[in-house]
Amino acid sequence: MQSREVTTPLTVTTGVELSRPRPLVVPILRAGLAMLEGMMQLVPTAEVGFVGMIRNEETLRPFTYAERLPGDLSGRQCYVLDPMFATGGSLGGAVQFLVARGADHITCICLLAAPEGIRHLRELTDRLGVPCTLVTASVEEGLNEHGYIVPGLGDAGDRLYGAAE
Repeated sequence: MQSREVTTPLTVTTGVELSRPRPLVVPILRAGLAMLEGMMQLVPTAEVGFVGMIRNEETLRPFTYAERLPGDLSGRQCYVLDPMFATGGSLGGAVQFLVARGADHITCICLLAAPEGIRHLRELTDRLGVPCTLVTASVEEGLNEHGYIVPGLGDAGDRLYGAAE
């Protein structure tokens, strides 16, 4: 935030505005798209980038199939959106993309998180030497043998887009 002179109907006063460069909101495709509209209502002047990742169901490791991010993220506040933070692979991969582009102010916003994913992200960001804040609504019991959050909701993307059984 930075100070800015504002003229109201009654007087001139000092207000605040978002400083430059603008914040960057990065939903992890596809489930993170469900959180994008709400985030843009909170920070309407933010720019949006995307990282598309899918998890290999055998190795539980993420595979990146698409990304659209600015080339230089130095000095940018970056907000990564991922509703289900399970193993930490997808979220960790997105954080690595951001750090590789110069990001040093990262906040990850999740709805449900597993302790295993939280540990993974902490270890990753310690290795990268970049502070990362995690905001979540709930820390769940853990992961099952398939890498899904227990009790959890199953696959968030499948639920959002009608593919859940």
